[in-house]
Amino acid sequence: MTETLPGYVLQLLGAIAVLAYGIGSIPFGLLLTQLGGAGDIRAIGSGNIGATNVLRTGRRGLAAATLLLDGGKGAFAVLCGFILSPFHTAPAMAVAALFAVIGHCFPIWLKFKGGKGVATGLGAALALSPLTGLACCALWLGVAKLTKISSAGALAAFVAMPVLLAVLNGDPRGPIPVAGLLIALLVIARHHGNIRRLLTGTEPRIGRKTP
Repeated sequence: MTETLPGYVLQLLGAIAVLAYGIGSIPFGLLLTQLGGAGDIRAIGSGNIGATNVLRTGRRGLAAATLLLDGGKGAFAVLCGFILSPFHTAPAMAVAALFAVIGHCFPIWLKFKGGKGVATGLGAALALSPLTGLACCALWLGVAKLTKISSAGALAAFVAMPVLLAVLNGDPRGPIPVAGLLIALLVIARHHGNIRRLLTGTEPRIGRKTP
């Protein structure tokens, strides 16, 4: 993805990666639940800092805000990559998208114990390719509504995302499709527990409070 780029561009991409990681690592779910009086989200439900677990507090407003902010940081990181590297925008945006999701999943502030990257990954996808992002969001919502299981919708969306990026980008080996594939693999890997529970029929339903 970067082998044909000059050295100074690689240095710039490194700086963009650090910036995107910092943006992605902001734990909005934790901050909002604490500020909103819902307690420490890490001690509730699955312990995840994402919107689905925030919803288990019964605070729908906090869950919606978490979803929007987590998605927003993915899109904002990609926008930063676009602005900071105007002559190599595709590699910069791809690096920013990937590292924003990595930051969300492994935030240094929380000892690298973060979320699963769904909202941040979808936000990044919307910025990388609006059509892909919208299709993945629709797929996520549609499957989640049909099954009442958020993780099922997320997995469906991220299985489709690299395929859509490759088709719409025109070059499956380009930086944006490659970043999409890596993001999808990371998000799916972060759902290993959910996949196991889906197979055994024990995955929690949307909106169910978990002690």
